[in-house]
Amino acid sequence: MDRRCCYKDLLPFTSLVGNECMIVGVYTLFKVATLQGLSNYVFIAYSYTVSTIVLLPVYFFYTRSRVVPQLSFSILFKIALLGVIGCSSQILGYAGISYSSPTLSSAIGNLIPAFTFMLAVICRMEKIAIKSRTTQAKIWGSIISISGAFIVTLYKGKSIIIAHNSIHLQQSNSILTSIDTNWAIGGLQLTVSNILLTIWFIAQVEIMKEIPDELTIVFIHNIFATILASTVGFLAEKNRSLWKIRPDISLISIICTGIFGKFLSSAVYAWAIHLKGPVYATMFKPLSIVIAVAMGILFLGDTLHIGSLQHEKA
Repeated sequence: MDRRCCYKDLLPFTSLVGNECMIVGVYTLFKVATLQGLSNYVFIAYSYTVSTIVLLPVYFFYTRSRVVPQLSFSILFKIALLGVIGCSSQILGYAGISYSSPTLSSAIGNLIPAFTFMLAVICRMEKIAIKSRTTQAKIWGSIISISGAFIVTLYKGKSIIIAHNSIHLQQSNSILTSIDTNWAIGGLQLTVSNILLTIWFIAQVEIMKEIPDELTIVFIHNIFATILASTVGFLAEKNRSLWKIRPDISLISIICTGIFGKFLSSAVYAWAIHLKGPVYATMFKPLSIVIAVAMGILFLGDTLHIGSLQHEKA
């Protein structure tokens, strides 16, 4: 009984908390790499490729130890569509981060639990029982997460922490001005990215009803996402010299994102959704804002204001 409780409650909790730390970590690495000239299209294409390459031997040994469900054309099409949605969310999300910051991404990510809960209710995955404490907690949580996302994004108070001794890269004034003036564009891209991510969470639930095998879904999803990301990247990034990655922070960012952000993170989400449902899997998103603020101050030189995530450098 204790082992079952650990597997169903404690393990999902710790895994999802750790997952948020991984996601914010790769976002921060990506931001540092883009300040050195890494193209976000190249980054996404290469990171998905790394994820697929790592998954190949893992999935090979996985299929040798157990029977993998039969894959019909209908299931393959649905997983391919899932890959398109996930990849589109990533393209918009990383573009939004390049315009703004990982901290703003985490703040707008607070909308995901609310969006997921509302979409799950519409799709009849969640039942509304007004007198139930669980339902009341989810409703109030949705209201608070939406309100919090708008407040921390739009309201700017006094400076609390100024990162004088932060470990960050030297940047030109033109880069900083560009980031500040395109803050709204980044916010819009991040919002659309999170809406797509919400659909991605809900779609996985429906797919798992037909094929309850998380690793198979993640593997096939990554293959289709890699094809799409590479195609979009090749068409969108005309400067072919940017496809040559040097052994610096850009390479580190791509490898870490491929392994932790695309492979492990997707696997954790798929497992948690299968075990606990989409709403539970997304309710840990608000933790990312705390992690992102700390990493932004330490590594990107952000200045922390009361209520504001406006990207400023000390």
